[in-house]
Amino acid sequence: MTGRSATAVLPPSLRMWLGLTAVLSALVVVVLGVLYAGHSEPGTVDRWVIQPTADSVRPPWRNVALATDFLGEPAGAAVLVVAAVTGCLLLRRPRAAVLVVAGAGTTVVTTTLLKSLVGRTIHGDDNLSYPSGHTAFLTALALVVALLATGRLGLGRRAGVLLVLAAALVAGAAMGWAQVALGAHYPTDVLGGWCTALAVTPATAWLVDRTADRMADAGRRDRR
Repeated sequence: MTGRSATAVLPPSLRMWLGLTAVLSALVVVVLGVLYAGHSEPGTVDRWVIQPTADSVRPPWRNVALATDFLGEPAGAAVLVVAAVTGCLLLRRPRAAVLVVAGAGTTVVTTTLLKSLVGRTIHGDDNLSYPSGHTAFLTALALVVALLATGRLGLGRRAGVLLVLAAALVAGAAMGWAQVALGAHYPTDVLGGWCTALAVTPATAWLVDRTADRMADAGRRDRR
């Protein structure tokens, strides 16, 4: 294992598969965005899953949904990011700490831009819904943590891909359920948010690795 591969936040063995996943996810985001652009009602798929309302669940599950939703709110998201960054620094993985901030931040910015571009709404014209930023954020954070775990454990390609995708699925499903249960998003909004994270996070990880490697190479040349 070389020094670069040891510190990479996107393990070389996973790049091809996660790159393919990112491309397919981006296509899903675009297709759904085109299909539901300007809509203010649930689509056929949304109605097939559930009719979004503000009281889809009752206590105690409503309390669980609210607690999960809080993790995607600014205060909850900040706590998660700070905790993840702290963990990366304690593990002496500054590059991973950068990815936590860059990955989550880029994903949130992307969903915000897409919401304005697509213009899909729920419960009023002021509530842009596609894609779900909450779902995208938690999925992105789970992807970063899973990538760090893959590198730390030295997992191979198959185990690494399974771990990363499983983490993304669990995080996305949990937050997605909360968003639909609370009536904050349509099911297809959740799918769009999940796919946004799958498209943006691996690309951001690749950029972080490439930038860090170039800076390291420049530093070595300067010391000669």
